[in-house]
Amino acid sequence: MNRQELVKEIFEKKSFLCVGLDTDINKIPDFLKDNKDAIFEFNKAIIDATAPYCVAYKPNLAFYECYGLDGMNAFVKTINYLRGAYPKHFIIADAKRGDIGNTSAMYAKSFFGNLGVDALTVAPYMGEDSLTPFLEYKDKWTIVLALTSNKGSHDFQLTEDKNGERLFEKVIKKTQQWGTEDNMMYVVGATQGQMFEDIRKVAPNHFLLVPGVGAQGGSLQEVCKYGMIKDCGLLINSSRGIIYAGHDEHFAEAARDKAKDLQQQMQKELEAL
Repeated sequence: MNRQELVKEIFEKKSFLCVGLDTDINKIPDFLKDNKDAIFEFNKAIIDATAPYCVAYKPNLAFYECYGLDGMNAFVKTINYLRGAYPKHFIIADAKRGDIGNTSAMYAKSFFGNLGVDALTVAPYMGEDSLTPFLEYKDKWTIVLALTSNKGSHDFQLTEDKNGERLFEKVIKKTQQWGTEDNMMYVVGATQGQMFEDIRKVAPNHFLLVPGVGAQGGSLQEVCKYGMIKDCGLLINSSRGIIYAGHDEHFAEAARDKAKDLQQQMQKELEAL
C-alpha cells in the first residue's frame, strides 16, 4: 500500500485508527481458552468487529513468538485472514528488527517477501546498512523507532550532544537520507504530547505511528493538535484499550464500541483540517 492509497483510505473511512493485536492468551475471555486455535479465533473476532472503524492492524510479534510454533501459526493465519477478508487494511508487523545488513535482508524477505505485510517496525541503532534492506521493497514501509512512550526513552532518546541536538532528532534527520516520506514512518509515543511540535520540525511530512492512546493515557486531541498535517500523517494505535475492553462472550462488541468511539473522535479531527 503506497502513501496515496493509505491517505485515500483514511479520508474515506474518516479514521486513522490502528488496532494493536497484542493478544495475550491469559487475558482473552475464558470460554475461548480451551479452543485449539484460541489466539487466531480471538483475533478474527476482534478484526471482524473493528474493521469498519480502523484503517490498520498491528500484531506485535512478541505476543506470538512466546507461544512457539502455535503462536507463529496464529500470527500467519491472522495476516492471511486480513489479506483475504480485508485487503484494504494496512498491516504493520511490530517486530522492531534491526541487525547487520545481510541479517536485515533476511528479515525484510521474511516480512515483506513471504508474509506480505505492509510495514515493519525497526530499531535504527545499527545504522544505515541495517535499515536499507527494508527500504528496497516497493510500496512497503519501514517504521523507525524515534521517540517512544516508555519510561526508559529518557535514557537515550532525549540525550543531547554539545550543540543541543537530541538523539531522536539526530535519528530522524539521518534516516531521511536513506528513505523518503513515501516509504518511511516514525514511531512517536502518544504520551510525548507537545513534543510532536519538535518532531514536525525535523519530519514535517512523514507519517507517524503513534502508540499509547488508551491504556497508556495518551491524548488523541493533543497528538492531533501538534502532529497532524494536511493529509493526516498519523496512524494512532490502540491495543489493550480496544481488544480487552470486554471479558465475556460480548468481548468483540465491546471492542467494536471502543473502536467506534475513537473513530468518531478522529472524524472530528479530520473534518477540522
